[in-house]
Amino acid sequence: MDGDTPMAASFGVWQECGLGAEVCPVRDVLDRVGDKWTVLVLAALAAEARRFSQLHRVMPDISKRMLTQTLRALERDGLATRHVFPTKPPSVEYRLSPLGRSVLDPLTALVDWAERHYPAIRQARARFDEGTGG
Repeated sequence: MDGDTPMAASFGVWQECGLGAEVCPVRDVLDRVGDKWTVLVLAALAAEARRFSQLHRVMPDISKRMLTQTLRALERDGLATRHVFPTKPPSVEYRLSPLGRSVLDPLTALVDWAERHYPAIRQARARFDEGTGG
């Protein structure tokens, strides 16, 4: 029965919390991980530490402002660390923290799922759009 899944049970607990990000830990964390840029920044840092300019080069369609905000949020949440080197001018490098590395396995599973099911999702969207005229 569909209602007997671990996800359904978890959702019941989240409902009891009121589903607000301020009281629901899952929503709070997923709000961060589920934003437009976080997964891409985490993926870019998965292979190696990178400077801001390197990150911007590998994701050219992110604005510098949004990259700064995303990195600060990842640092605030403990998923990334910022290292300043005493060079002239100072050099700054970002790395995944141990906590940030720990999210890679579940994210990889989600990315694998998305890649496997992308054609079916695109087909479903096309069918939906044809049926609604939108």
